[in-house]
Amino acid sequence: MTVGTLVPKAESNKPRKKKEIVDENAPLLPKTQETDAEIHEFNGASFSGAVFNLSTTVIGAGIMGLPACVKKLGMVPGLLAIILTALLTEKAIEFMIRFSRAGNISSYGSLMGDAFGKYGKASVELCIVIGNIGILIVYMIIIGDVISGTTSSGIHHAGILEGWFGVHWWTGRTFVIVFTTLAVFAPLVSLKRIDSLRFTSALSIGLAVVFLVIAAGISIIKIISGGIGMPRLFPIITDVASVLDLFTVVPVLMTAYICHYNVHNIDNELEDSSQMRGVVRASLTLCSSVYLLTSFFGFLLFGEEILDDVLANFDTDLGIPFGSALNDAVRFSYAAHLVLVFPVVFYAVRVNIDGLIFSSSRRPLLVDNFRFASITIALVCTIFLGANFIPNIWVIFQFAGATSSVCIAFIFPAAITLRDRYNIATKKDRIMSLIMIVLAVLSNAIAIYSDAYALINKKKT
Repeated sequence: MTVGTLVPKAESNKPRKKKEIVDENAPLLPKTQETDAEIHEFNGASFSGAVFNLSTTVIGAGIMGLPACVKKLGMVPGLLAIILTALLTEKAIEFMIRFSRAGNISSYGSLMGDAFGKYGKASVELCIVIGNIGILIVYMIIIGDVISGTTSSGIHHAGILEGWFGVHWWTGRTFVIVFTTLAVFAPLVSLKRIDSLRFTSALSIGLAVVFLVIAAGISIIKIISGGIGMPRLFPIITDVASVLDLFTVVPVLMTAYICHYNVHNIDNELEDSSQMRGVVRASLTLCSSVYLLTSFFGFLLFGEEILDDVLANFDTDLGIPFGSALNDAVRFSYAAHLVLVFPVVFYAVRVNIDGLIFSSSRRPLLVDNFRFASITIALVCTIFLGANFIPNIWVIFQFAGATSSVCIAFIFPAAITLRDRYNIATKKDRIMSLIMIVLAVLSNAIAIYSDAYALINKKKT
């Protein structure tokens, strides 16, 4: 799919090359006139590294819920909804970049602050922190479930380690989460620049593609053997409640494309900022392709039996040779993917917590080692505790997607455009912004109502 223009004509001729990045070893007030090479050891992020980091921000746990969205909507409306969400996401990011260029602004929080003052800045930072901490807790829970196993409704689902080696203390959930946190997460979240994660981000995208290739291969084998029937093309609508239930896919779709909080972080480190248009276009095209193919083959493979988390479907007999090995490959590749997504999302949470708590500090977070370490350790501990005490990850997905995610993805960028501090918004921009806000508020209000109603009825039953 093609993603539209990100930079307006007025700003497209003003690229920022070799943007200054503070060196932690450089004095705040250098006594001598040093050359650029002596002061700056970081020469800027590459195009490919920026694409991988933004794509990794996009493709997280939301990919697992998209096949269930297609099941609820039907194949045709479901795939169209994925494409429409990608186009709206591109438009929202276009608004963000355009007004950031106009005001020479380098963060999402500052962009909202420029439009709506300190309360606007605090609002977006709070939404990013709350929403992303919830998502990181979900990642850690899923990793523990996949590797060590989980128990649901009295039924125990063995993890990869339990399936291979049996039940031992070192295959248990607690040990797996502790080991992953100390051995993998801690080193990766200690990196100070998001561009340092470009190689792990590239690997995470590769693992997502591995998951897709395996799912597609299984589907093709079952089609050849006659084990797959015609998928349902349109939703089943019987009454008003069934219509309202369709809106529950909206939070999942929005969560799947949320990446706005890392746009500025990636743009700030890009060697030539005029490339950001291509970075977003390439990233959204890549991610949309992965989402469309995953949703298509996932729904084709499991049909009406598909679960809210399609990964759970790979815990059953696939009915093909080497089915057990393929199940393990799918689960392991996805768990490894989430492990590598974790530090990219964590980076944005740390930056925004610093903006909330230390907004008056004159020292950048990059050069303040004590502040950097304190925030990092506190965040890791909070996420670790949340992963051990929060029971249901999909409740987090639904309500986080319908609240903080919708604000970050659509409402805030549209509000900035309607505020139009620099008089650069066109009539078409204002109309699109109003449509974004109305669609976001209405659809998510219905989704929250439908989810709450379903939860209450489930408890009564």
